[in-house]
Amino acid sequence: MDLKKRFGLSNIVSTLVVLVVAVLLAGLATYFGVNTTTTRTSYESLQFDSEHVWVNGTGCVAAARVQAVGGKDLLIDKITVRTHDCHWSNVYFYRVPVNAELSSDMNLTSSASLTGASVTLFGKEYIQATDDIPLMSGGEVLIYVKDPGYIGVDDIGTIVNIKVFTNNAEYVTEINVESATSN
Repeated sequence: MDLKKRFGLSNIVSTLVVLVVAVLLAGLATYFGVNTTTTRTSYESLQFDSEHVWVNGTGCVAAARVQAVGGKDLLIDKITVRTHDCHWSNVYFYRVPVNAELSSDMNLTSSASLTGASVTLFGKEYIQATDDIPLMSGGEVLIYVKDPGYIGVDDIGTIVNIKVFTNNAEYVTEINVESATSN
């Protein structure tokens, strides 16, 4: 009996060993979980540029240049203007070729010119969207939306938002409604 008392661990030491092992395992599991989730979701990013909403007595057009600036390909699921969903038949897009130089702003166009399965505007062929729009990492698209969000001439000067939805996020920009009439 004397040997058991000499070579055994005390209750305090054995409790501390179990506690240290449990804390190390919990820390390892937390590190793994955080590392896994951040590497899978942190690379999608979308940026707006040259966004406009033009309106006159005959209709309204929203336009934006959308760039995928993150390290992940994405899919544009839905576009809304002033919280109203834009039907794909009213969305026209031009996929900018890689390394192409573009002017810095979108060009004013009328809603009457946005008809059919494809439209040539300012030397570029815009395709009518029929479903979600894929966008590769580093790629960009020019988008025109015909008659979005119940916007009329009374809304000139008010702020509206354009939202682009993807699988993982929604991206928002706010802009003033501009007059599309020429002097």
